[in-house]
Amino acid sequence: MEYEAVIGLEVHVELKTASKAFCSCSTAFGAPPNTQVCPVCLGLPGVLPVINRQMVEFGIKTALALNCSIAPICKFDRKNYYYPDLPKNYQISQYDLPLARDGYLEIEVDGVKKRVGIIRVHMEEDAGKLIHGEEPGADYSLVDYNRAGVPLLEIVSAPDLRSPDEARAYMEKLKAILEYLEVSDCKMQEGSLRCDANVSVRPKGSTVFGTKTEVKNLNSFRALHRALSYEIERQISLLERGERIIQETRAWDEQRQVTYSLRSKEEAHDYRYFPEPDLVPLAIGEEWIERVRSTLPELPDARRERLIKDYGLPEYDARVITGSKALADYFEKAVSLFPDPKQVSNWLMGDFMRLLNAKGLEPQEAPVPPENLAELLKLQQEGTISIRIAKEVLEEMFATGRGAREIVEAKGLTQITDVAQLTAIVEKVLAAHPKVVEDYRKGKEKALGFLVGQVMKETRGKANPNLVNQLLKERL
Repeated sequence: MEYEAVIGLEVHVELKTASKAFCSCSTAFGAPPNTQVCPVCLGLPGVLPVINRQMVEFGIKTALALNCSIAPICKFDRKNYYYPDLPKNYQISQYDLPLARDGYLEIEVDGVKKRVGIIRVHMEEDAGKLIHGEEPGADYSLVDYNRAGVPLLEIVSAPDLRSPDEARAYMEKLKAILEYLEVSDCKMQEGSLRCDANVSVRPKGSTVFGTKTEVKNLNSFRALHRALSYEIERQISLLERGERIIQETRAWDEQRQVTYSLRSKEEAHDYRYFPEPDLVPLAIGEEWIERVRSTLPELPDARRERLIKDYGLPEYDARVITGSKALADYFEKAVSLFPDPKQVSNWLMGDFMRLLNAKGLEPQEAPVPPENLAELLKLQQEGTISIRIAKEVLEEMFATGRGAREIVEAKGLTQITDVAQLTAIVEKVLAAHPKVVEDYRKGKEKALGFLVGQVMKETRGKANPNLVNQLLKERL
């Protein structure tokens, strides 16, 4: 039997506010444990929460970008459960009257466009963080409450995704939108963006949902894709053996590349939701919504179309570059200094991203500013350095942060264009490879490429390749 997957994602986004959701504690990442806490976020007796206005505005902004309807009245609720990193034994969240509903996000996979529904966007506070003892025999966990109370948005998709590829495309598109809105830094490695995936399988063509499992706290695109791929195969294997799928919450083990059971799946009534008695309902008027709407930036799809129109970029290039706001900003700055959009695009998508990925950096963290990349491309365009040397210089720029011209002059990398000097090297290479010369004269065009390579090797990549080609052909 052929099966299909049914996937819905619950994405948790830490908002980039200066203070927590209901108190004035800092949200800065990386502070010493339990130094950014107060009686309110620790839930001590007699304290009262106060709503962070910036959290609400970031929520409205996100909901508008996701084509949602904003609720005129929403309220906060208590979601009750016990866990050591939840100091109050409840989480302030939203249940039946969330901030926004009924939106959508458009994705494209293998050239096929698809609209994925957004069921709801709601506000809540984050829990703390548990650090489990890792040494052999460790039987303790440490608790850091700095994260407790950090404002979150939960964005719940409809079960419209049908493959791990679609789920990954959805997460990548959502991350890009959030970055463009500047409501979150979206640093998945720091937990600013993470998701829970609900997944089930059913016979292809069926409209009845199968029993779903939830895979918790996936904090990278790769983990999301691999966890879903594993879980889909696991569920199909169970059905084909005639076994029952249990509705449960599972976790992803990155080392073993498997999901494993955590607990039976909770239902809403298990959390004993009731209205948060210390916070009044929130009225969101049209004037407030329109004021936030007026602050919406150009979003990824619109920017992609503009890059195609204004810079003549191919669709693929524009899609890759606008997938990150920081990369798109970098591109436009570089093009303003070196007006060859396709050349800039090629370097960004090639060596620039390769070096960023090798260092585990985001585009905004690149040690090479757009001005320095533009300087490098000008040196290559002018013929001062060859493309091979330009690639080496870029690596040096990433390693040291120095400018291109400075590196070229300090290391003596200027391209050799002296005809007499290159002629002598060409004669030497031809004399050393008589068989290759004979092959070329018999019509083997590829032999020329070998000879060019030998000249470049002799000059450590500094020879002008066009001049080398010309001199070789003259002598051959």
